[in-house]
Amino acid sequence: MNDIQFDTLIDSYLTNKVGIDKAFLSEKLSKGLQQNIIQLELDKTMTHAGIGNAKLKDSNQKMRGDKIAWLDKTNNNAFEQEFLAIAEEFITHLNNTCYTGINSYEFHYAVYEKGSFYKKHKDQFKTDNNRKFSFINYLNDDWLEADGGQLCLYQNDEIEKIQPHAKTAVFFKSDEMEHEVMLCNRSRMSISGWLKRI
Repeated sequence: MNDIQFDTLIDSYLTNKVGIDKAFLSEKLSKGLQQNIIQLELDKTMTHAGIGNAKLKDSNQKMRGDKIAWLDKTNNNAFEQEFLAIAEEFITHLNNTCYTGINSYEFHYAVYEKGSFYKKHKDQFKTDNNRKFSFINYLNDDWLEADGGQLCLYQNDEIEKIQPHAKTAVFFKSDEMEHEVMLCNRSRMSISGWLKRI
């Protein structure tokens, strides 16, 4: 991936505190990651996501309803490896141009089934400030307004709604941006994660 494509995400972030690139992933990579999620669901290896970290955990699951599976560089999957390589290239470019000092990351597949949502929240833990940026990549073909599942971002008394279309990437500060996932009327797939400084 070239630096110009990374700059689309970074420049829109610098303009509005929300980076958006509607063609960040290639069609082939997006389709491959979709198939990974479908296979994980068939294998029943995705687990219901928790709230908080080990020090502060919400076991009632009242805020969110997604299922997740963590990406891992040791997995022998070409699409997963390609995505993580792009993420690392993006981090290098971000550090070189914006001096962010990012030196770690974590990503997971996420599926919101019909009827699920994630209430308004920030992505940084109260007991851990390692997460600096949230980075979401959507994997949904032919998404309609009526399908719900929009990402709602809250800043300065304004709400920005982003449709979770395939190939779209979204990027924002984890400790600043309140956001939520609206009620989904069909299954919604993404890779979500955090760029970290540890």
